[in-house]
Amino acid sequence: MASVAHDSARVAPASEGAAPLLSVRDVTIRFGGIVALDAVSFDLREGQILGLIGPNGAGKTTLFNCLTRLYTPNAGEILFKGRNILAAPPHRVAGLGISRTFQNLALFRSLSVLDNVRVGQHALHRGDFLSDALRLPWTRRRQAALDGAAWELLESLGLAEVAHRRVADLPTGTQKRVELARALAARPQLLLLDEPAGGLNHHEVAELGELISDIRARRGVTVLLVEHHMGLVMSISDRVVALDFGRKIAEGAPAEVQKDAEVIRAYLGSGER
Repeated sequence: MASVAHDSARVAPASEGAAPLLSVRDVTIRFGGIVALDAVSFDLREGQILGLIGPNGAGKTTLFNCLTRLYTPNAGEILFKGRNILAAPPHRVAGLGISRTFQNLALFRSLSVLDNVRVGQHALHRGDFLSDALRLPWTRRRQAALDGAAWELLESLGLAEVAHRRVADLPTGTQKRVELARALAARPQLLLLDEPAGGLNHHEVAELGELISDIRARRGVTVLLVEHHMGLVMSISDRVVALDFGRKIAEGAPAEVQKDAEVIRAYLGSGER
């Protein structure tokens, strides 16, 4: 497998004795007679990057949709900071500290880059209609702080120069960074990245690997990464979980999973790749 080089220093994850930030326990979900996830379990500790791999149809995006409450599992638990989130409605997930990007870009294409990032800050809004309408001093201070945070994100992700441009007018690689900025605008503790390298060229994938590592290092964000680009996954992940037909078939350090015979058969096709 090819590697994606990056210079960002890895952050040491929380000690093995600490409670995991995210714990997926025996999660099972069925669609009619199809078992999309079959008793999948794994832990993700604070400060880690965990790569979730598997062929198309393995259940990766289904798991993401369970984590963000778009789907409700038939069985199992999903604990975030020790709390079972399966009772939370989807619109409360960002407020819990979980943000995501999407396999297919889900931006507001007619809005500017800056306005898309502002949308991502909705979970941080603590105002009320009357205070906002009257523009009371505390609401102005709050908005100024949010605007400052939005601009800081744009600058750190290299988007300041296109802040006022329509998203629809930007290339795919730039739109991917806009979606990442919008997800980070909610100040998440856990960032879910669904195929962020899709549609990117080799150079852009290398930059993406550096960016994800830098986000973890500088912002202290824990990352769950679903990705088909093996070079990216293996170069930046602390641990990797492999799925096939909804079952977990391997888990461990990238070098271990990369050599796992069942992973090679299910995902890579042969040991020669």
